[in-house]
Amino acid sequence: MAVFISRSPEQTIEFGIRYAKNLNKNDVIVLNGEMGAGKTVFSKGVAMGLGITEEVLSPTYAYMNDYNGKLFHFDCYRLKNGGQAEALGLCDYFYAGGVCLVEWAENIKEVLPANRKTVTIRKTAEGREITYD
Repeated sequence: MAVFISRSPEQTIEFGIRYAKNLNKNDVIVLNGEMGAGKTVFSKGVAMGLGITEEVLSPTYAYMNDYNGKLFHFDCYRLKNGGQAEALGLCDYFYAGGVCLVEWAENIKEVLPANRKTVTIRKTAEGREITYD
């Protein structure tokens, strides 16, 4: 695991842009962090790095936002288990040719692909500590 310290939302976005340059089709990235940690800000940067110009919003009420098949941004906060994700058809997107960013992935851990990356964002006195692989 590597660590990046972000001192502003702009730095978090810039980090997301750089991180996206190393992603491939069908990569699944688990985003860990409490509410307000900066997961959606990081996701905005990843989207920019993938060439997406649409505004990236948290998919809290939609479960998943699809950005032109390049990025699938999940929010699994309201799901109780992987069976619910499967019933909603969310698991199909893991193999749909885009990059998947999954917030609150612990709620569906039993259906996540074994080969996945992890990004954890924690609030600190300096800003945000982002650990990643």
